[in-house]
Amino acid sequence: MSITVDPRRKEKIQRYKAPKNQTQGGGANEDMMPDYMNILGMVFSMCGLMMKLKWCAWFALYCSCISFASSRVSDDAKQVLSSFMLSVSAVVMSYLQNPAPMTPPWASAT
Repeated sequence: MSITVDPRRKEKIQRYKAPKNQTQGGGANEDMMPDYMNILGMVFSMCGLMMKLKWCAWFALYCSCISFASSRVSDDAKQVLSSFMLSVSAVVMSYLQNPAPMTPPWASAT
């Protein structure tokens, strides 16, 4: 019968403690770009709807796509979907009101 001796020293064991700034729900390493793009998309889609600016509506759709693509699984899907639908409706409504092709904002309107 062989007796195995545990070579680990129990007095040297230290329990792991997670750093406070990396816990869930407000860590410093949290990526805020999807939220910023979501808000930016909503702002530009409202500008596209209210001011009938087609480039604002297209930029809102672009921001909403970025927000959707970089969102996390834990994010609220309703908010991302509503921002996307608002930007799509801004593009559709701006072309229903004026079906002419979009002119760039830097072009002179003469």
